[in-house]
Amino acid sequence: MSDLLGSIWTQSKELNLVLVIGIAVFGGAVGADIFRKLRIPQVVGFVVIGLLLGESGLNLISRNVVETFSPFNMFALGIIGFMIGGELRGEEFSKYGKQFFIILCSEGLAAFVLVALLSGFAALYFTGDVSTSIAIALILGAVASATAPAATVNVLWEYKTRGPLTSTVLAIVALDDGLALLLYGVASSLAVALLGETRGSKLSSVLGAGFEIGGAIIVGISMGLLLSFVLRRITDSDKALIFIASSVLLVIGISMLLNLGAILAAMALGVTVANVAPRRRKRTFDLMKNFAPPIYVLFFVLAGAHLVLTEITGWMIVMVIVYLVGRTAGKACGSWFGARWSKAPNVVRKYLGFCLLSQAGVAIGLAIISSRLFTGQIGHAIVVIVMTTTFVVEIFGPMFVRLGVKRAGEVGLNITEEDLIRTYTVKDVMDTKVPAVSAGMSLSEVIKVVSTTESFYYPVVDKDEKLIGAITLDGIRNTFATQELNDWLVVLDIMEPVVAKLEPDMMLSAALEETRRIDIEHVPVVSSTGDDKLAGILDCRAVRRFLSAEVLERQQKADNIRSV
Repeated sequence: MSDLLGSIWTQSKELNLVLVIGIAVFGGAVGADIFRKLRIPQVVGFVVIGLLLGESGLNLISRNVVETFSPFNMFALGIIGFMIGGELRGEEFSKYGKQFFIILCSEGLAAFVLVALLSGFAALYFTGDVSTSIAIALILGAVASATAPAATVNVLWEYKTRGPLTSTVLAIVALDDGLALLLYGVASSLAVALLGETRGSKLSSVLGAGFEIGGAIIVGISMGLLLSFVLRRITDSDKALIFIASSVLLVIGISMLLNLGAILAAMALGVTVANVAPRRRKRTFDLMKNFAPPIYVLFFVLAGAHLVLTEITGWMIVMVIVYLVGRTAGKACGSWFGARWSKAPNVVRKYLGFCLLSQAGVAIGLAIISSRLFTGQIGHAIVVIVMTTTFVVEIFGPMFVRLGVKRAGEVGLNITEEDLIRTYTVKDVMDTKVPAVSAGMSLSEVIKVVSTTESFYYPVVDKDEKLIGAITLDGIRNTFATQELNDWLVVLDIMEPVVAKLEPDMMLSAALEETRRIDIEHVPVVSSTGDDKLAGILDCRAVRRFLSAEVLERQQKADNIRSV
């Protein structure tokens, strides 16, 4: 029996990828829910669950399994890049392109310089070799300039943010990887030359980095034009999603085949679709956004599982601390200086630094490339340092993003009517001022009530204030058409039966679904099913007006932040 259990355990860890996916996604969802209740961004829960499931915890997700999922991780990063690209609209860049460029260069170069200086001195202390220390410093500095779009954007989506800080963050994380690739192309060629492991001229290394960036942009734009052409001729949402997802896969696959920047290519795809077909932009990106959540969960769980705590030695811990201090200070100071120089809004100057701490895919990718460029302990150390710092900033980075956008006042300003419906109950939007009429009231008295109000629906109550029926303007018109106006005609004679009743604590989404099912616009609300005492009326037309006004107000509030 024990042998059988041991065999099943081994298979679940190393062979049964479907079971591993199920455990990872389910565990990540549970972890996200726990952390969300603690008011911590859900992406932190994903990463922590990954650490627990990885070799540092239960060892359900081994390193071999993580490597097996490398193509999936690229697809996930491609979706994230595509979604970020969708937020980069032409009108934003025409207004604020210069501002974004200044901030990008300032925060990226500041992180590069500070990390390079601090890590260089620390490495010199431990190694005693100047060339090795400078090589490590250059590589870590270049890696530090990258900012992870995935965790950062996930928080912005989770908290429905909108405003100048959100726009700047989206632009910077979309462009940061390109700057990181340029810096890495130069830094790696210098580092290889310093260590005597040159495999080509410095010029060829720089040109290679330029090809990687330029080629990725060309591939993304080309596929974006093709996808826009296809989407114009498709009305079915399922077919549209198939073409969108396959386009992301094609862009990623072509980029990997040609050794181009895959994430940058996916961003270029998203930018092209969003700007070439602006009227279809919302539908296109909403389809992908609804498709992506399980993919995000698995991606971040695998990222957490990738870290093995036992590989971290004492001097590496010091290097991790130095790297974190230098990168945090560089991002914070550089973004503040760039925002001030470019005359960005005050909220961008104050809080952009909070939102640029996360690092992941590109940083890890550059570290792995470095491990192949540099033999022995240097390559291994770079990977461990970057992996460890990535785990730390993936835990704390999203928390600081949430803090930044919250202090900037941008949380909840990108909300839709559907989002509001999911948060409201019936009592939040019901009309409590609609006058009720008694069953014995004469029709002439009802006419007087109607003439002094703007309602279309009047509940009828008995002497105990309990709901027994309703009258409508249409019902009164029909009465005039078929009856003479007699004083003895009372409400009880013309009232209609109540088709449905709601309760105040019922979710608005369920209430509106019920009104659509029975095709009515006005539904009485009673305090409880048992006593049927009238509490108010749910007027669907009024609710829709209220929701539209609320969304518009929040959007205007977000747009007004820019002038502060």
